[in-house]
Amino acid sequence: MKIVEEIKKFVEEESKKPENWWGEEFYTWHITSVYDYAKELAEKVGADLEIVELAALLHDIGSIIHGRKDHHITGAKIAEEKLNELNYPKDKIEEIKKCILTHRGSERIEPETIEARIIRDADSLSNFKHITGPFMAAMVYEKKNQAESKESVRRKFENSWDKLCFQESKEIIKPRYEAIMLLLK
Repeated sequence: MKIVEEIKKFVEEESKKPENWWGEEFYTWHITSVYDYAKELAEKVGADLEIVELAALLHDIGSIIHGRKDHHITGAKIAEEKLNELNYPKDKIEEIKKCILTHRGSERIEPETIEARIIRDADSLSNFKHITGPFMAAMVYEKKNQAESKESVRRKFENSWDKLCFQESKEIIKPRYEAIMLLLK
């Protein structure tokens, strides 16, 4: 698992750079949360744990380095370059790239592998854990007022719930989803 530790260090260091428009806390609030949920799901559904761990750590690297627009595409390229530098097997790099390219529910690209579905779900689950993130994105980055932000965030959580791939994901997050919907309706 040395490769996982090297990628963790890489993503954390990139997160600390001033060019990361999300801010340093993005790593501790989002990336580590996605990583934890992805590992939990991988163990529950029998996925390739190493691919899931690496994809979870790298899924938003494009956003950290280049910004939010097309970050699934830039992230897949960055992941490929970094993993090639570390002499990671090409076939596994391709699997990780699939996870990164399909993690964004808003892009409507269906994940084809169990590992890619896990990354999409873990990304959504992270939002339920840290509901301030979607509000910050709506208000600060998208420049919405409070009413627009509330509606935008409510829709985001409904869409995230509807797009979860695994029943296990819904079981993990159901109490938070119900509480959030109660507060935002």
